[in-house]
Amino acid sequence: MNASKSNESQPIPFAGGILDQYRHVCAFFDSPDEEHLVMAPFIREGLERGERAVHIVDPARRANYVRRLEDEGIAVAAAEARGQFELYTWEETHFRTGTFDRDDILALIDDVLKDTATRGFPRARLVGHAVPPEGRLGVDDWVEYEARVNYIVPKYRDPVICIYDASKFGGGEVMDILRIHPMVIIRGLLHVNPFYVPPDEFLRELHERAATASGA
Repeated sequence: MNASKSNESQPIPFAGGILDQYRHVCAFFDSPDEEHLVMAPFIREGLERGERAVHIVDPARRANYVRRLEDEGIAVAAAEARGQFELYTWEETHFRTGTFDRDDILALIDDVLKDTATRGFPRARLVGHAVPPEGRLGVDDWVEYEARVNYIVPKYRDPVICIYDASKFGGGEVMDILRIHPMVIIRGLLHVNPFYVPPDEFLRELHERAATASGA
C-alpha cells in the first residue's frame, strides 16, 4: 500500500470524536477563542501528516486568523511556502465572480478535492468560514449551496469543516444548517447529527417552501 492510500485510510480524530463515513461537518462557535481551541489540534495534525490545508476566511479576520494559528505553534508561513497551506478570503472564493455564484463555488470545492492527490498530498482538510446573511447573500442561497456540498464530499475522503459564528445566525437558520450537515460540533464536541436530511429531500423541501412563500 502506498503512503497516500495508507494515510487516507487513517481515522481522523477531531473534537473528541472520529471522522469516518461522514466528513461534512458544521461547527458552531461562540467566539474565536472557542474556535481555535477546537480547530488548532485538527489543523496541526493534518499538516504533521503531510496533508494539504485549504482555508476560507472572512477577509476582515484574515490577519488575526493567521496570528492565532501561529500563536498555537502552527507555522503558517512555512507551510504556505512549501505549498501545503492555502488561505483564501470570501472575496477570492464565494464572491470571486463579483456575486455569490453557487455553481462556481461548488466547482471550486470539487476541483480542490480532486486536485489534492494529483499535487502529491494524501488528503486535504478544507476549513471554510460561513458567510452570514448580511445583504449580499440570502440564507436560502447559502443553505442550498451547503446542501449541494453533500453531493461532492462523499466522492472523496477529505474532511470539509464549515465554521459558523453562532451569533450571526437565527434559530430557524441554525436548524436549516443543522439539517444539511451529517456531522456537527456543538460545545466543542463532535456528534453524528440526528437532524441530518439527505440533499435530495432537503432541496425538494427548500424549493417547495420558496414556492409557497412567493405564492406560486
